[in-house]
Amino acid sequence: MRAWAVDRPGPIASRPLVMVERPMPEPGPGEVLVRVEVCGACRTDLHLAEGDLPPHRPLTTPGHQVVGRVVRPDGSDGERVGVAWLRSTCGRCRYCRRGVENLCPESTYTGWDADGGFADYLTAPRDYVYPLPDDVPAERLAPLLCAGIIGYRALLRSDLPEGGRLGIYGFGASAHLTAQAAIAMGAVVHVVTRAARHRELALELGAASAGDRPPEPLDSAILFAPVGDLVPPAMEALDRGGTLAVAGIHLSDIPPLDYDRHLFRERTLRSVTANTRADGRAYLELVREHPPQVSSVAYTFEEAGRALSDIARDRVKGAAVILVG
Repeated sequence: MRAWAVDRPGPIASRPLVMVERPMPEPGPGEVLVRVEVCGACRTDLHLAEGDLPPHRPLTTPGHQVVGRVVRPDGSDGERVGVAWLRSTCGRCRYCRRGVENLCPESTYTGWDADGGFADYLTAPRDYVYPLPDDVPAERLAPLLCAGIIGYRALLRSDLPEGGRLGIYGFGASAHLTAQAAIAMGAVVHVVTRAARHRELALELGAASAGDRPPEPLDSAILFAPVGDLVPPAMEALDRGGTLAVAGIHLSDIPPLDYDRHLFRERTLRSVTANTRADGRAYLELVREHPPQVSSVAYTFEEAGRALSDIARDRVKGAAVILVG
């Protein structure tokens, strides 16, 4: 089968992704074999390719927003499923037992600890895949499995009050889905982004404003851009008691914070680490009730490297998806 793999991590211009031929993977106990239809590409895949996330194994195949079909024992197609970032947890530790399996020290991840969806086939634990509808195009479903789910987790971590004012910093794949979820929940959303096309999309999707800074104090905010320099101004834009959630798995260094300007009056800075399966199920239920407009740019399988390059250069309006099979 065809697969893309991270050969030597480095700047995306150095072409760290290489196409390889591999045998069909064999599912282990409790796993399913999935034929990939579409795989979303996101900034985490870029971080892996460029080495910001050190690969956990050589020649890893990225991709963790997979829409595909379970392959039955006779080789025919079975149910449609989604394979997401969280691949497994131990189920025994105190984090798993108290419902925060995203913090499990033994957690593993699709496209990092095991080969992901930039390939014709992959395997995944049955208990960690999501059932998906047959009547929705795969290009619309794939971004929901990471951009959507992680954004939803970040929304929960931001402690947005009912009818509250939410700031969103950066407006890529995850942000444009999270904005719609927040609006469906009754929030007033202000988007902070420099790109004109992202501002246009934010306003099309129902944001109250899109510009260089929020026009009013915020109850909550989410930082999607992996830029630590944005943390101080985002904290300063919070109202009393406000919370900033940092959604990315990688963030550049945060400058020093001034206690009075950035933290006093019970303002809170939080990180977001992966998601739980409960988050995934809750988000997919929400989008069934409030289907989002998914802005996506499609790439052929051979164009996987270009998809990551476009993400690096902020050229993608919404989400990037790779058409595999």
